[in-house]
Amino acid sequence: VQLVESGGGSVQAGGSLRLSCAASVYTNSKKCIGWFRQAPGKEREGIASIETGGGSTDYADSVKGRFTISHDNAKNTVYLQMDSLKPEDTAMYYCAADRVYEFSGCAGWANPRRYTYWGQGTQVTVS
Repeated sequence: VQLVESGGGSVQAGGSLRLSCAASVYTNSKKCIGWFRQAPGKEREGIASIETGGGSTDYADSVKGRFTISHDNAKNTVYLQMDSLKPEDTAMYYCAADRVYEFSGCAGWANPRRYTYWGQGTQVTVS
């Protein structure tokens, strides 16, 4: 699976951006897709995830109520709508993919080690 992020850029505080994560192939199997971000000198932070089969989502407290993750299976693409952006949202944003666990779904979604496939990242700068 190859993942390609797009949609990053520079925006003023309070603005919005929509990131996209396009997969080369998801196949028909369900996948856990996570969005992560990493600012310079900080650890990679899991901020949102979605299970592409049933559509269940999770969010980190730092973005809950401001960011929305969604997916379009027909386009093999997962989106991250980011509203009310703050300067502290400035980071490189990555999407990641891995399988859904049979009994626990996307458990551990915020742990980078849970994921096998990663995109190259897209920069978001909020001033």
